[in-house]
Amino acid sequence: MVQSATRPYSDALDAVFAALSDSTRRAVLEALGERSLSVTELAEPHDMSLTGFMKHLRVLEDAGLISRTKEGRIVRCELSPRPMQEAAVWLSRYEKFWAGRLDALARFLYHQEETEWRTLPPAPQSAPRSPSGGTTGSRPTRSGARGPTRKR
Repeated sequence: MVQSATRPYSDALDAVFAALSDSTRRAVLEALGERSLSVTELAEPHDMSLTGFMKHLRVLEDAGLISRTKEGRIVRCELSPRPMQEAAVWLSRYEKFWAGRLDALARFLYHQEETEWRTLPPAPQSAPRSPSGGTTGSRPTRSGARGPTRKR
């Protein structure tokens, strides 16, 4: 693979992200994370033809995410983690970028909150409170004028 100065990893990374873009392929990778499996075992939980499923395996293999080996009549697949590690390294650069941006946003919002707190007008003074600290219930309010009464 040839890496250009402006787009390192471009072809390989494009293939990895294209492979990861499909839920069926992600499920295959998850299953292979536990152990190597035969093509039949991998295809079983997916509701598709074996031919259609093999196309998914080809995309994963072309991206370098899996390797296939043949044991007699059985084709087994195994996870190849290196391309995902390279994708994770690529993503980590952007994680650092966004973490820095979010930290800057948090500092800005904190500063704004502190500035607003200092510039708020003073709260209106309420009536003096009783030194006892106890509370007195308020008088019940009337709901309005008295309604009509029955004549006797």
